[in-house]
Amino acid sequence: MKAVNYTEFRQNMKDYMDMVCDNYDAVYVTRKNNRNIVALSEDSYNTLVENMYVMSEKSNHDWLTESRKQIEEGRFHEHDLVEAENE
Repeated sequence: MKAVNYTEFRQNMKDYMDMVCDNYDAVYVTRKNNRNIVALSEDSYNTLVENMYVMSEKSNHDWLTESRKQIEEGRFHEHDLVEAENE
């Protein structure tokens, strides 16, 4: 994440907005009185909100944690994908 002050961000807003969208990165913008912001792309924001929603349910969190543990321990099977038939 890149940090810039408000004046720098304002003067080069298009470049920073392109960087955020093109690189899936965020820009930390500092302001007086510690009233800072973080600029991120809509895609990144939507992903963040979705993850927060999914993880807000304890059952989802527990299921994902257990799944990750199984993968880390090598307890998984790989399968070829099967193409769906057109109806």
